[in-house]
Amino acid sequence: MTLNEIFKNTTYDGTLFSEESKAYVESKISQKTVRGSEVPYITCEIRKKEIKLTPEEAVRQLYIYKLMHDYGYAASRIQLETPIHFGREIKRADIAIMDKDRPMVPYIIVELKKPKLTDGKEQLKSYCNATGAPIGVWTNGEQISCYNRKDPNFFEEISDIPKATQKLSDIISEKFTYEDLKKKDKISTQKKSLRSLIKEMEDEVLASAGVDSFEEIFKLIFAKLYDELVCANDSTAYLQFRNNGGTDYELKEKIQGLFDDAKKKWEGIFTDESKILLSPSHLAVCVASLQDIKLFNNNLDVVDDAFEYLMSKAQKGEKGQYFTPRYVIDMCVKMMNPTVNDKIIDTACGSAGFTVHSIFKVWKDIRRAKGLPEGDGFTAAERIPEETNFVRDNVFAIDFDEKTVRVARTLNLIAGDGQTNVLHLNTLDYSRWNETTKQEDWIDTYNEGFKKLKKLQPVGIKDYSQFQFDLVMANPPFAGDIKENTIISHYELGKNSAGKWQNKVGRDILFIERNLNFLKPGGRMAIVLPQGRFNNSSDKYIREFIAERCRILAVVGLHGNVFKPHTGTKTSVLFVQKWDDVLCPKKEDYPIFFATMQKPSKDNSGEKIYVKDPVTGENKLDSHGHLIVDHDLYNHDGMTQDGIAEAFCEFAKKEGLSFFR
Repeated sequence: MTLNEIFKNTTYDGTLFSEESKAYVESKISQKTVRGSEVPYITCEIRKKEIKLTPEEAVRQLYIYKLMHDYGYAASRIQLETPIHFGREIKRADIAIMDKDRPMVPYIIVELKKPKLTDGKEQLKSYCNATGAPIGVWTNGEQISCYNRKDPNFFEEISDIPKATQKLSDIISEKFTYEDLKKKDKISTQKKSLRSLIKEMEDEVLASAGVDSFEEIFKLIFAKLYDELVCANDSTAYLQFRNNGGTDYELKEKIQGLFDDAKKKWEGIFTDESKILLSPSHLAVCVASLQDIKLFNNNLDVVDDAFEYLMSKAQKGEKGQYFTPRYVIDMCVKMMNPTVNDKIIDTACGSAGFTVHSIFKVWKDIRRAKGLPEGDGFTAAERIPEETNFVRDNVFAIDFDEKTVRVARTLNLIAGDGQTNVLHLNTLDYSRWNETTKQEDWIDTYNEGFKKLKKLQPVGIKDYSQFQFDLVMANPPFAGDIKENTIISHYELGKNSAGKWQNKVGRDILFIERNLNFLKPGGRMAIVLPQGRFNNSSDKYIREFIAERCRILAVVGLHGNVFKPHTGTKTSVLFVQKWDDVLCPKKEDYPIFFATMQKPSKDNSGEKIYVKDPVTGENKLDSHGHLIVDHDLYNHDGMTQDGIAEAFCEFAKKEGLSFFR
């Protein structure tokens, strides 16, 4: 019997453990007939007897192997089902490694039974507090967390447990290079996520810290990105964003210094006066949790997943604006095929997914044309001038939410090596832009980008109503109405089908017209809209408005789970190209590409569904060690089947669309 068979229909999968350890454990499995059924057993090296092999026991046996073979602990130091006394009550720890000088005192306690970290860690903490054990480990065979007990209230996460020949201080004080971080990265080695770590920090630290969670986590991510950038380009440099065993006050001084340097590198995100407000002890816990996560990756999933969580809690959902999943963005980018010569804008940018992923695609094109390795997208590696020039001159984004803009600016600044055109403006209320853009604080941060935006206005247009972009991609807010007449009166779609001005208009409806006015003739647009705009008879006038001005290229229906857990509203992506005598000559009759997403990509609770390896049944990883979301929108780097995007590209070539010639 195999471990995959034992783990079937459980939350365990054993991906944390080596193939060698799995093979060893499997070699020791035997079967007994119990009440007419074959039941797996294993001879335990610690207990020296046969034990029924449940999924939980299988994880324990794998970890025992890891402790003995990878860490060098002798079987004599390992105890199982160690009694933990709570007054008259006795509980039992799954595994305890005893102190080498005090064989009756636990040194490391390992908790395996609870599939969820929140449950398992609380139990683990109570065991460590009851015994005085300085180190605790939780694992379910797929993820692992290691902690140093500083006092009953603070458990700092550490990168690993010491080997039998090491001391705890050897782990805490070790110097880390960027290459070390790549090897230790919890995302690839422990299947951790930045989102889960932030949730954990919120529960244990930030909830009682008396600070704005978003702001303080943002500052830490900002400082850590800078630290990684510096060390990635200097192989001799040691990472500073680490809790290396000094005092909490020394650590805070070090992290504040990193933050100050990051502010100088990437201006316009935080004020010069901004300080980290976490107390030294709270900061120490947060740094220990974040230090072994590598933020720079080939895509934005690591960072953006965390920001999506923070922003959705803060305010985004109240405005009907939800972060667009990266796989939807990548589908749109593949279908719109941005080039190095295109001027690109997202008019409701959120965390800048559409623009940044367009950047990644164009960068690959640039490097391919020069015969250079394509490289990664979101990376700390230095960029060639053509790449940074493209970001500086061609890529723009706008959002009305200040927090969101700062996130977007951070990602674009890093991608563009210090320059960005992400602007804090209300896209729809452009008649008030003159008021906003004259404010001194606004000018200090955004004026350089705004000056470049104004250069893209048609000759003679001074009221910001029209621009000359090649490509607009956006997921505008689709909940709530605009009720201000000063805004509605600037839009033809402010009128109903009878031509009468309306008292209120859906935000997304006005965004359709606004986005089209951002496009030059022949320009193209991808926009996420509620499904009703395509079906409702009352919205026919909107569809006629679009058809009069554009060729409708495609409509892609998204699964109802795509924007969960925030909303179950069904959405579709509309792709159009503005009529133009050269690029898109007007036709009365033409084919339109229709497709519907079949795979949900998320379950009903909003958790992502991942591609499974057909042989092992384990979650499949791409070439960068990242989980692959199970969708049918496009082929994930040649590791999944072609999807909707590839089918559209073939359609576009057959139709001779200008951006695929």
